[in-house]
Amino acid sequence: MYNFDKIIDRSTSNAYKYVNQTKVFGKDHLIPLWVADMDFETPPFIVEALLRRMEHPVFGYTCIPEELWPTVVNWLERRHGWKTQEKWMSFIPGIVKGIGMAINVLVGNDEKVIIQPPVYHPFRLTPLGNGREVVYNPLIREEDGTYRMDFEQLASVCDEKCRMLILCNPHNPGGVLWDRATLERLADFCYSHHIIVISDEIHSDMALWGKQHIPFASVSEKAAQCSITFGAPSKTFNIAGIVSSFAVVPNDELRSKFYGWMEVNELNMPDIFAPIATIAAFKYGEEWREEMLRYIEGNVEFVEHYCRQYLPAIHPQRPEASFLIWMDCKDLHLQQGELVNLFVDKAGLALNRGDMFGKEGNGFMRMNVGVPRSVLEQAMNQLKAAVDQL
Repeated sequence: MYNFDKIIDRSTSNAYKYVNQTKVFGKDHLIPLWVADMDFETPPFIVEALLRRMEHPVFGYTCIPEELWPTVVNWLERRHGWKTQEKWMSFIPGIVKGIGMAINVLVGNDEKVIIQPPVYHPFRLTPLGNGREVVYNPLIREEDGTYRMDFEQLASVCDEKCRMLILCNPHNPGGVLWDRATLERLADFCYSHHIIVISDEIHSDMALWGKQHIPFASVSEKAAQCSITFGAPSKTFNIAGIVSSFAVVPNDELRSKFYGWMEVNELNMPDIFAPIATIAAFKYGEEWREEMLRYIEGNVEFVEHYCRQYLPAIHPQRPEASFLIWMDCKDLHLQQGELVNLFVDKAGLALNRGDMFGKEGNGFMRMNVGVPRSVLEQAMNQLKAAVDQL
């Protein structure tokens, strides 16, 4: 029903992946496979909902629609089996912003934040930029390329100053859907050590191949009472430019402190369009979402087959969720700088370099396959031509 093969020219729309290409990569006219949004058309039911509101000629101060939080509650239960309450919820002006706000409200200047690299780089940059010490609990990479948490190392590095752990669930860039036993064990540890878990679940609605995302706060009462969950429809429905993030906080004391601070600073008020887009996405988006996920699965399989046939030294790790592939390039025997040169200067591709996610990402590149298949095929052909010249 929906056409994900359609080529959309985003170069004239102030798209971040184009505007900042020269700044980040030192050159333009690359195939952009880096920024984590998709090149598919935003679903028509979202566009239509926004257009209906735009037909009204006044864009004054506007209240949050009454149906927003019931719609989110219904989506979370229907999609993930997580029973939440409207009072647990608040708008936040972006997930990274939410992390920064939570750090400033809930983590003392002399306290620490734990992260699990290789992981989305703002998890490191945001606490550091806010003057908090970062404690590293690296993931363990198995022989098959998957990751697991290192609870023994976590216990060894955690002290009484550790106040927050930022969890990536599903994991970016590794593509892991954390299993229930892992989440329960993490909840037990953090609850007993009085650590607040910020669970970034922005990719939660993009589980692939019939797999199931498990919200951290849903696995136990301990998890619920020590956590703040951040979510958004932005990745799934390709509306990142419409800031539509939300927080879910079951614990009364934690919620009062965090939401109270946001309210007095008016950081809990969305613009006029974010609730409209969220309601449309969660009420009418199931069919579009399913078709999009099947297309992403096809793109992942295309990359896997291509690498097996033409690029055997590059090993794409199949993601369990989202449109990001963690590419293991260590068998090319290149230093990270040389690897970036291969992809950018030789192949003409803009990908995220692995070491931006931590030193554990050395030898990797992160590829966004949320693009039309023809674009992906061209990108892989250019990569093959560059590798053939090594």
